[in-house]
Formats: sequence, C-alpha cells, structure tokens
Amino acid sequence: MVVLSINPLVNPDPGLFIWSAIAFIILLIVLRKMAWAPITEALAERENFIEDSLSKAEAAKQEMASLISENDALLKQTRAERDQILAEARKVKEQMIIDAKEIAQKEGARMIELARVEINNQKAIAMADVKNQVATLSLQIAEKVLRKQFEDQQKQDELVSQLLKEVKL
Repeated sequence: MVVLSINPLVNPDPGLFIWSAIAFIILLIVLRKMAWAPITEALAERENFIEDSLSKAEAAKQEMASLISENDALLKQTRAERDQILAEARKVKEQMIIDAKEIAQKEGARMIELARVEINNQKAIAMADVKNQVATLSLQIAEKVLRKQFEDQQKQDELVSQLLKEVKL
C-alpha cells in the first residue's frame, strides 16, 4: 500500500497561512520604517545627483560651445590682423623700394652732375693751359720776329712763314 502523504505546501494549513501573512505584514511594516525610507532617500539623492550632473554637463557643453565660438572669433580676428600686417608690410616694402630707387636716381643724377662739372672744370683748366702755351709760344715767336726784324725784312717774312708751319694747333 502506498500511503500518500500530502505535502504541506500543496495543501496549506490555514493557521500557517495566517501566521505567514501576519509575519509578512510585520516584515513589510518593519521594512517600511527601517529600510524603505533610507532606500527612497538614497534613490532621491541619486536622482538629484544625476540631474545635477546632467545639468552641469549641459552647462559645460554650452560653455565649451561658447569657448569654441570665441576661439573661432579670435582665430578669425587674428587671421585678419595677420593679413592686415602682411599687407602693410608689403606696402612698406614697396614704398622702401620706390624710395630707394628715387634716392639712387637722385644720387646718380647728382654724381653725373658732379662729373659734368668736374669735366667742365678740367676742360677749362686744359683750355687755360692751352691758352697759356699759345700765349707763351706767341711771345716767343714775337720775340724772335722782333729780333730778326731788326736784322732783315726778308728773313723776317721767311721766319714767320716757317714758324707758322711749325705751329700745330
């Protein structure tokens, strides 16, 4: 014979059920008083921390976007200033080249004028020297003519002709 024993879990006893329900209710009350409040507080703190972190992250993101836009603006401004400085440097370089050319042309013209004046001075000195030599030569010829004139007229004419042949101007 087989005796079937009924498992108490399958066929619960009403007293066990009531005591289990009472124990469960007491456990819920104790947990509500002792554990539920700290757990909900911890969850609320965690929720607040997450919200604060999200708001700080959003603020950091906005600040980063602001810094990026400021950096872009500063970069554009710096590039514009660089371009302006380079343009001014080119203008100054071109002006310096123009000024240097003008100075060189003026200096060249001045040196040419000085050379022209020096040439004219040397020419005048040479002409004066030639005139002095011609005058000296003329005096020597006149002296010889006068000496010979006192001797003979025919000889004087011959001498003048001969001296004129000798003179090379």
